[in-house]
Amino acid sequence: MSLRVRMRQALPEAMRARDKAAVSALRSALAALDNAEAVPAGAAELRGVSVEESPVGVGVTEAARRELSERETADIVRREIAERRSAAAELTSAAHAGHAARLHEEAAVLHRFLDEQAAQ
Repeated sequence: MSLRVRMRQALPEAMRARDKAAVSALRSALAALDNAEAVPAGAAELRGVSVEESPVGVGVTEAARRELSERETADIVRREIAERRSAAAELTSAAHAGHAARLHEEAAVLHRFLDEQAAQ
């Protein structure tokens, strides 16, 4: 089972368990994956076409999304982990200790998914 599928399946479970750190980490990582699959803004093929010449109909404006490999997916999740750890490291004052702990907890949640993937 792919990393993304396991993360999508874990999200409702984390919501039912009211695990705020897991819900936040999973939503953020899944959004990052969705963003990575988006078609680049400059990829529109109809630039320079007049209105009269433009195609019409259902689905004309649809563009195929990129498909991420398992390696690309894992790399994005690794970046999400690194971002959380980096942000937590920057929060050094006692006033931010709770937020730093939350970021470390979110990084740990995502790291478990990578560990599961490596074990398979």
